[in-house]
This record gives sequence, C-alpha cells and structure tokens, in this order.
Amino acid sequence: MLEVTNLECIRGDRTLFSGLEFSLESGELLHLQGHNGSGKTSLLRMLCGLIAPTQGSVHWKGNNIRRQRDEFAADMLFLGHLNGIKADLTAVENLRILCQLNGLDISDENLWQVLEKMGLYGHEDLPVRVLSQGQKRRVTLARLLLSKVPLWLLDEPFTSLDKAAVDFLQTVIAEHLEDGGMVMLTTHQEVALTTGEVRQLRLGWKRDGDV
Repeated sequence: MLEVTNLECIRGDRTLFSGLEFSLESGELLHLQGHNGSGKTSLLRMLCGLIAPTQGSVHWKGNNIRRQRDEFAADMLFLGHLNGIKADLTAVENLRILCQLNGLDISDENLWQVLEKMGLYGHEDLPVRVLSQGQKRRVTLARLLLSKVPLWLLDEPFTSLDKAAVDFLQTVIAEHLEDGGMVMLTTHQEVALTTGEVRQLRLGWKRDGDV
C-alpha cells in the first residue's frame, strides 16, 4: 500500500496543497486532477522521492520512503510528462540503456517485439529525433511493457497519442491493475478503464460559490 499523510507542498510563496491524505492499494487506479499549477506534477515527484514535502510523509508498505529509498525505487516506475529519451539514439538503443540502468536482462529480440506492440514497427532503428511527438511518447511508454514493479506513477501518459495508442495504453494499464498493480496518473483526457477500481483525487478545485 502507498499511504500519504498530512502532505504539504509550498513553492515560493504559494501553498499548492496542504493536509493531503490518501492511500492506494493493489488493483486501484487513482486519477489525479486539477488545473495547471495546482501541484499535480509536484505531488507525483514527492511520491517518488524526487522532492521533499514541506510537511507530512509518504509511506510504502508501512515504511517512510525516505528511509527505504532503494527498496522503494525497486518497486516504483515514474514516467514524467517529458519523454526522458536520447534524441540521437534509436528506440531500441534507448530501451536497452533503460533496461541496463534498471537491472533488467531483456534480449534485443524482446525489445523489438515491445516496440512493435507499441505501434513502432519499421521505426525501431531510427534515431528518436526523426520521430513524431506521438512516436517519441510511444518509445517512453514502452517501458511499461518491460516493467515488473507494482507501482506506476504516470504524468500525462496519454499526451501526443492518437486514439489507437490511447486505447492500447488503457489496455496495458488495465492488465497491470488486474495483476495486482497500482497506478496513479494525471491526464487531460478521459480515462475509460473498466477493470480495477478507479478513484479520483482533485487538487486546487473550488466548491460551488467559492471566489
């Protein structure tokens, strides 16, 4: 279980959120919503340990993530809204390096198969810089097909994808939930998953009548 207690985030002179509390369990998807600047990306970065909260704590399996950095990192995959891939390398080369960095022993044949599943057949050995934005996003999202970790934190995973790719990614996420995984994501698009428990968390939303 992922547990968040009394979490607060201050950036400059602005409090993005405070007193935030929620949990995420096996088979659940948490859809993080909020207007631009409400703190969605900051929250995801806090959850994966990249930035420290002003107040509060994040626990994984009952222990504070700041006291078990290596163990938590081994159980979590974070994909930011930026692709995080090398433009001068091919799609296969990018995945090979990511696998090596994460200690995954994946053959090149499997990497080609994964990229084909992501709709990149015929583009696997091209430099990423010549690919479209949607194709670059597919290269990044291919990591999900290689991941064996239970917790996925995804910042705008559907950005730049066409309908076919959106539908495929929803299937990948649904299968992860069915296998007992957990997903927390932000998106400006509808999430129409039919498996697992989909919950919503809203940041910075005002109630009716608020100014």
